[in-house]
Amino acid sequence: MAKAQKFRAAKQKYQSPNQLIIPEFESPFSKNLSSDNRWVILAQRIPWDILVHTYQGQMGNTKTGADGINPRVAIASMIIKHICDLSDRETVLQIQENMYMQYFIGYSSFSNEKPFDPSLFVDFRHRLGIEQINEINEKILRLDSSIKQYNPDADQEQKAEADPPQEVKSGELAGSSESDAATPIMHKGELIVDATACPQDIAYPTDLNLLNDARKKAEELIDFLCEERPDLEKPRTYRKVARKEYLSVAQKKVKSKKQIRKAIGKQLNYLKRDLTHIDNLLDKYRLMPFDKHQLKYFMVIQHLYQQQLYMFKEHIHSVEHRIVSIHQPHVRPIVRGKTNANVEFGAKIHVSLMKGYAFLDELSWEAFNEGSYLMASVEKYKNRFGCYPAYVLADKIYCNRPNRAKLKELGIKLRAKPLGRPKAVDVEHVRPGERNPIEGKFGQAKTAYGMNRIKARLQQTSQSWIATIILVLNLVKLAGQVPLWLKINWVTYSAHLWSSIETWLIGIGHAGSSTKNYTLMLLT
Repeated sequence: MAKAQKFRAAKQKYQSPNQLIIPEFESPFSKNLSSDNRWVILAQRIPWDILVHTYQGQMGNTKTGADGINPRVAIASMIIKHICDLSDRETVLQIQENMYMQYFIGYSSFSNEKPFDPSLFVDFRHRLGIEQINEINEKILRLDSSIKQYNPDADQEQKAEADPPQEVKSGELAGSSESDAATPIMHKGELIVDATACPQDIAYPTDLNLLNDARKKAEELIDFLCEERPDLEKPRTYRKVARKEYLSVAQKKVKSKKQIRKAIGKQLNYLKRDLTHIDNLLDKYRLMPFDKHQLKYFMVIQHLYQQQLYMFKEHIHSVEHRIVSIHQPHVRPIVRGKTNANVEFGAKIHVSLMKGYAFLDELSWEAFNEGSYLMASVEKYKNRFGCYPAYVLADKIYCNRPNRAKLKELGIKLRAKPLGRPKAVDVEHVRPGERNPIEGKFGQAKTAYGMNRIKARLQQTSQSWIATIILVLNLVKLAGQVPLWLKINWVTYSAHLWSSIETWLIGIGHAGSSTKNYTLMLLT
């Protein structure tokens, strides 16, 4: 067996930095880019026209208004961010320093300037939401030449040609016939479904910490109201005493339940006092002095106080629509039951895997039973491929009796453990590795592309963050296939080139029957 070739580091002699200046540093900028670089290959295989068309549809300035930033720069920057799992600022710096990344985003030459300000990533995520990215994923599936797509319009035309229209007798419904009822349902391929949680980048929430954060935000609102109206007397908040009592318990390594409950009760009283002061101060204003951010915090801490007070009185630790962060009130706890994390805080998504391509079927900030979305995923499979899947591979939670009955009615085989006691006779069971593809997609998304820690703060931008990672998974999958869109683009480009050459030949006097031969001679 031949030994693998090892690539060792270059044995260059050390040279002191004091003897090396910038103009003497050799750079490869005078050479051409390498064609086997990953960014060059990926740039040539991504359907930019589809992505840009969807992005421009959200701009709303096709007729009026100034042009925005280059859509390819915006989309490609988001792809780079998630492929390399970088922050917004680091993504901009990497693009500024890397000539291959600048080629990927569509630059014609290297530039030392930043492509845009990192804060624009928020606007990019607002323009590419879940609906837009799902639309792009549907179009990406059609570009894979190895997948036969279903065209409902063409199917209806073929059916109309094969079966000419007949007269409908009285008492019969149009479109209902014995032949339609006898038409067998086609089954092809397999569908894998699963759900996972996307943890949000927040501090681990405890009742004591949440009440302390709410109390400090209420004190900030009181200070603002008193600064806007110097004639108002500033109420007493006891903030120093409240903080001292909070730290006396929070800084302990071991806290008893009695100590925690007593500290929570004190913080509830301080927060109640602050909310009462805010209401009294607002009564002395004619108009609402808070801006939208301050008003949002005021509503959140009021709702948080009601939840914490209810749990404190009832001696419970759960409540419906529980707030776990005053800065991101849309985040909810998702009970997972995993070894390393029993509860995760973020959004829960339901994903279906078809032919290696992932589709985001559902995203919710509230916990849901993924078994109720199985049949919806099956119907979406039929809309994409024109037939039902032959097999459905799902987890145990999907295999309830209603889902089993519906799948059996449609003639779809469920690859899962059967109900009841195991039979003595060997029966076909689902193998442990058959559901590995979708688990691998989740691992790829969380380990490599940043789905294990969503750092966006707004609800809409967080959803766009998650959907963009699903898009990156499909783009990487598409880049590994022989893309049909290259053939389509070449046919379109060839027709346009042929027309342009013919027009040029007519202009120089070479029109006539020999135009085509003369054109072929020029091309060869």
